[in-house]
Amino acid sequence: MLERHAAQERLKSQARAQNVASFMGMIMVLGIVAKNGILILDAEHRFVELGFSSREAMIQAGRRRLRPIAMTALATIAGMLPLAFALGAGSQMLQPLAIAVIGGILSSMLLSLVFTPAIHYYLQPRGMESEAAVESGSLTLDSGTT
Repeated sequence: MLERHAAQERLKSQARAQNVASFMGMIMVLGIVAKNGILILDAEHRFVELGFSSREAMIQAGRRRLRPIAMTALATIAGMLPLAFALGAGSQMLQPLAIAVIGGILSSMLLSLVFTPAIHYYLQPRGMESEAAVESGSLTLDSGTT
């Protein structure tokens, strides 16, 4: 939702009207952000299953997903630059789409790599870390019976 707001602000700063093309761009950005969030949280879950603490698992997941997220963002922005600069015949019709996508992708990189993991970490129950370590076999509980 923040990326939608960023895309709208980017359109306003360029003095462009919102139209169907800009809303298509916002939907595209939402799909990319959702994909990035799912992949980061999936990587974090895998690291927790391997016995990492929640904090360390989130850091490792961010490190592992940084390059694919950055490459997706840079490729998308590079593909949209000709439309954003209105180069070529008929490109002015899709210029709002390109501006919305570029603004949304730039803000979504920060959201995907910083805010999504932080929010997930702070909303996660604290008991889950020890439960995952016990299930993976890295910790054993002594029942104390003799």
